Amino acid sequence: MSFVITYSPAYTVVPTYECFNRCRYCNFRDEPGTRPWLTLAQAQQILKSLLDRGVIEILILSGEVHPQSSQRPAWFERIYQLCELALSMGFLPHTNVGPLLYEEMAQLKQVNVSMGLMLEQLTPKLLQTVHRHAPSKVPQLRLQQLEWAGELQIPLTTGLLLGIGEQESDWRETLEAIATVHQSWGHIQEVILQPHSPGQQQSWEGEAFNLHQLPQVVAIARSLLPAEITLQIPPNLVTHPEILIECITAGARDLGGISPHDEVNPDYPHPDAQTLANLLQPQGWELKKRLPVYPQYISGLPAKLKTVVENLQVATQSTSLVR
Repeated sequence: MSFVITYSPAYTVVPTYECFNRCRYCNFRDEPGTRPWLTLAQAQQILKSLLDRGVIEILILSGEVHPQSSQRPAWFERIYQLCELALSMGFLPHTNVGPLLYEEMAQLKQVNVSMGLMLEQLTPKLLQTVHRHAPSKVPQLRLQQLEWAGELQIPLTTGLLLGIGEQESDWRETLEAIATVHQSWGHIQEVILQPHSPGQQQSWEGEAFNLHQLPQVVAIARSLLPAEITLQIPPNLVTHPEILIECITAGARDLGGISPHDEVNPDYPHPDAQTLANLLQPQGWELKKRLPVYPQYISGLPAKLKTVVENLQVATQSTSLVR
């Protein structure tokens, strides 16, 4: 069967790695105060270096500053300024910085073409294990964020983290919750199915998710989610090419942001787009670039964002596809 598999040419910018959560599987977090925050001048130099490298999406990914912290306003301002900077240089920002206040989400809508927040797993039992010291991983708090994004008409990427102590019934519950929110608002563009992949920094002794189960999860997700929600598989975490092929056969259609470095899983470098295209081509599948906002959501963007997106959309469509 011939069809298109998409990916986003992306680069991740991290304002700070410090985080008040201590998820036991995390390979991203720094203790607060151990590393300076990224300055706007530093960010500008990074973005300048990307201008001729085909990057479209700038993922603003951050550790979380506590909502009651005196540093919270400065943290939020830095995130907002980074989005403005990326836009001014012709990139499309996509922010994923953990749960936000409703007012913060409303402000970021003005400078983001889409946003992200992993629901991970809806089961509260993980609050006694891997999320015991992670206050913002309370399932209902994160589910509320999905609802707020819908109210604000923000195109959203969410997803499941697999293999952190949940069961198949938990996958189904989480997927059904995502489907219910989307049916109310129609704003969820992607669901990521992310297998836990052990890294050098994590404190948890849990094993990697069994990748042979991943095609089954894809099939379950495809059966429970509305057809317009795209399923995404991170190819750097699926270390067996034949399993990636099985996931696509089961219904996955997107490979996420392809960038030089995976900040969340630094032990697992991304394959480049040409390598992925070569893997897919024998199956009759075409690898194609996409924007971080899906076409059906462009008309609902703020006017200034819509103009930038439409210009990039034309440029992307006129670019030869990776084969």
